[in-house]
Amino acid sequence: MKRTTLFVSLVLVLLAAPLAAEAQQTGKVWRIGLLMLGDRPGAMKALVEGLRELHYVEGRNLILEHRRAARNDELPTLASELVRFNPHVIVAGSGRAASALKAATKTVPIVMASSGDAIAQGLVASLARPGGNVTGFTNIATELAAKRLEILKEGAPRAVRIGVVGCQEESPLSKRQWSEVQPAAQRLGLRLVPIFVRQPEELSGAFERAMRQKIEAVLVFDCTILPRAEDVSGLVNRSRVPAMYPAPRYVQAGGLMSYGPDPTEQYRRAAVFVDKILKGAKPADLPVEQPTKFELVINLGTAKALDLTIPPSVLVRADHVIE
Repeated sequence: MKRTTLFVSLVLVLLAAPLAAEAQQTGKVWRIGLLMLGDRPGAMKALVEGLRELHYVEGRNLILEHRRAARNDELPTLASELVRFNPHVIVAGSGRAASALKAATKTVPIVMASSGDAIAQGLVASLARPGGNVTGFTNIATELAAKRLEILKEGAPRAVRIGVVGCQEESPLSKRQWSEVQPAAQRLGLRLVPIFVRQPEELSGAFERAMRQKIEAVLVFDCTILPRAEDVSGLVNRSRVPAMYPAPRYVQAGGLMSYGPDPTEQYRRAAVFVDKILKGAKPADLPVEQPTKFELVINLGTAKALDLTIPPSVLVRADHVIE
């Protein structure tokens, strides 16, 4: 009887040891904020999965507080709300979200899951040495704009007048993208028609005015104040013109094609920045990363609806094709 009791006690001690160790490791509860502008399907899921892979689990050692702005002017208020949540780190879903957060706090670390051009937007001093309390990802959208225009021309070779959809002209990001596509347009013999808006509800009217100028294709800039992806692609498709978009979500919503980094993967990778900061790293010392993989996504169903045949030279380069 004594031997049985001793054996049971030993088993309980052995079982309790790892549980106690785990409890010690997970005794700290980390508070993470997330601020997004517009709909980003899969973004929240990707961030949660990335955190889970690094052993941050909601309900155990993680509290995740989320805010989503429908409009640009809602960001400052929501940023202040998240700062009052007293988080250890805040993840920003766009450059504008990061700007609102940076204005709200100089001390809470901010991780950009995505930003068009972090330097042009004044978020970091440099990519190698960000300085301040912001780090994460920049999409180098300005370097991608000319490439997107080139692929659009290949996919719709007859198009000459190209409508360019973007944020207001004084936006640093739009300025940089616009300055990049102009030399490319001249080289390709294209005429660009700007369709810049300050608020999402302005796009429909601006686009109608551009259509009266007989635009034959559309290039959509990386711009966070545009309406939802399905609204933008629907507006363009109803005008029966081919278009190139900055992210796959537009193509998944019915747009013709997109070229750029996978934003969902960047949210997953943002968890790595969060982990480093929670372990003591300073945002000022964590170099801003740039995407290294870019994907061409083509919606053949949309091409068919537009009576457009995608040239084999473009189709063969597609990473994903939606039938």
